[in-house]
Parts: sequence; structure tokens; C-alpha cells
Amino acid sequence: MNEQTDLPPGIGNPATRAFTAAGYTRLEHFTRATEAELASLHGVGPKALRIIREALETRGRTFKPAD
Repeated sequence: MNEQTDLPPGIGNPATRAFTAAGYTRLEHFTRATEAELASLHGVGPKALRIIREALETRGRTFKPAD
């Protein structure tokens, strides 16, 4: 983790850049998006989503439920 974000390590640079460009710089920001919305970002794959999902779960949080 760096000082601007609390994203967990291991996500990978393409996904980190995609998340940052879309405004997802803090773990809490991911609770406002569905997993499908995040997966549609260029550079975001299943590994990055799994890492974010697991980090959210350790804090008792989840992605926004799909409609």
C-alpha cells in the first residue's frame, strides 16, 4: 500500500491504474460499485477483483450488490 491509497498489494499495475483513473483510490470506494462494473474497466481481471473482494470481506464490506 502506498500513501495515497489503501488498496491491497498484489493487484497489479494495469488494474491499479484502471482503478485510480476511475476514482477508486480507497478500499471503501469499491462498496459503491458492482463487481461487473469494475470488471468492465480495461486492465481489471479476475485476480484483481478477488484481491479487492477478500480485502473488503476482512473489513465486513462487499461490492455494491448487482441490481
